[in-house]
Amino acid sequence: MLGETINQYAVWFLGMALVYTLLLIVIGRKAKKLAQDDVGYFSGNRNFGAWHVAVCITGLFSGSSFVAILELSYNYGLSAIWYGIAESLHVFIIAFFLLSSFREKLVVTISGLIGKKYGELASIISGLITAITFPMWSTATALAFASALHVFTGLSLHLSVIFTALLLFLYLRSGGMWALGYTQILNVIVSFIMFGVGFYALLIEPGLDGLANFVTTHPEYLSPDSIGLQKIIVWFATFIINTFLAQACFQMATACKTVEEGRKGLYIALILDIFFMIFGVLFGMAAVIKFPYLDKGLVAFPLYLKSVLPPPLVGIFGLGIWACALGWGAPCQFSGATSLGKDVLGKLSSNDDNMTDIRYTKISLLVLTLLMICYSLLRSEASAWWNVFAWVVRNSATFSPVIAALFWPVATKRGVIYAMITGFLSGIMWNYLGGWDIIHFYLNIHPIWIGMSVNIIFLVCISLWDNFSNIKFKLKKKKTILLFILGFVGLLTLGVNHWYMLYIKGLLGLVSFSLIFISFILVILTTEINLKV
Repeated sequence: MLGETINQYAVWFLGMALVYTLLLIVIGRKAKKLAQDDVGYFSGNRNFGAWHVAVCITGLFSGSSFVAILELSYNYGLSAIWYGIAESLHVFIIAFFLLSSFREKLVVTISGLIGKKYGELASIISGLITAITFPMWSTATALAFASALHVFTGLSLHLSVIFTALLLFLYLRSGGMWALGYTQILNVIVSFIMFGVGFYALLIEPGLDGLANFVTTHPEYLSPDSIGLQKIIVWFATFIINTFLAQACFQMATACKTVEEGRKGLYIALILDIFFMIFGVLFGMAAVIKFPYLDKGLVAFPLYLKSVLPPPLVGIFGLGIWACALGWGAPCQFSGATSLGKDVLGKLSSNDDNMTDIRYTKISLLVLTLLMICYSLLRSEASAWWNVFAWVVRNSATFSPVIAALFWPVATKRGVIYAMITGFLSGIMWNYLGGWDIIHFYLNIHPIWIGMSVNIIFLVCISLWDNFSNIKFKLKKKKTILLFILGFVGLLTLGVNHWYMLYIKGLLGLVSFSLIFISFILVILTTEINLKV
């Protein structure tokens, strides 16, 4: 058994991984000198330049996007690229519309934004929910990468996740945001080296001519919608909605020196992301040519590499895969620990010292490391399920409170707290009713649409009731209001006339949520507090 595990590929990968691990830990320790206070530890002293922001965001989103696209393109070809385009749109919206507002408010965490506006209890609830979800995303990605590493090296899924989780803890603990910033540079560099190795393999076999012949005989692999229109719509809807809740992204982007530097960094990240999308599609297609009948692209591609390249180059590619996992996992773990340490434990403590927040965050990093390991042991057979469950839990609780904190002064503390609790519980309950399945949901409606709908309804109803005698109606933006009313009527007509088709396609929940969300926007546009009362 030992001989099967410690093969040539494992020796090369583990040797390089050991050197890389030591390098990351040294960088984390060096970054400690720059993280002497809370601003340095949590926000990099707000001193990140454009390229620093760019590599942070590239490491966060593009690595995980690359793996998702590689996996999907193995089965669906070019249409997998829509996942990356949806993710890029999400980054563009943050850069163009939201970065300035969040930077001016010096936002560190979404839970901190909610707590600052609605009090300590709101901070504790949102911080706790946020904290327990980030290790779910880390686990999902680590398990996905681990399946590839298992083929490369023979290492078990659990051992790969444990090793990744412990490394994240070791290099994040000392240097905080500075450690994250510098290690992301390395992760992105290694990712591009990985692309070079993968493209070299592609030139050897099947070659550009072989790839061209394949898409000629299999034209469905060039179809822009072979993956399914409803899946593409859900990707775009999910990423657009998540723009308000992308805490890890905001925490890194707002570490910029100025809004202009941060925005420039996000635009650079969008350009770098193009390479991750293109190579993800190419590598997925190369794998299906060589090994066409496997279930997973992340299993087929390592097998393809091992059939084409010598062990040292396969080891380098495996290191790149692992760097992508670290690039996603590090911001998730650090951001979750910041919420738990700063917005939960910090609020429960009577000591208001900023250094106490740092100490609590370091403790929280250990807690989230253990959570990440536990999650991987609980359900390792379906890594994507943790992604789905994390979206449901976090978004169902915090979506409408964040919108209200930014745009709706009418919202009350009581409304926010009830909205978070009911949204959280309804999302989990819908998961339970669906048997905790990753694909087949109760009534064919995704739990996230139920959770966020309940979240909005409770916030609006309770806040309007609490301020019933103090609300002033306004019609200042008549054209905007009219556009949203027309959109509501059009969407309602679509839902009523084609409800069964939407139900079959799994889009009824999205349409219903969209109607509730448009109603929320109309309430925001037409109500305000009457200051004269």
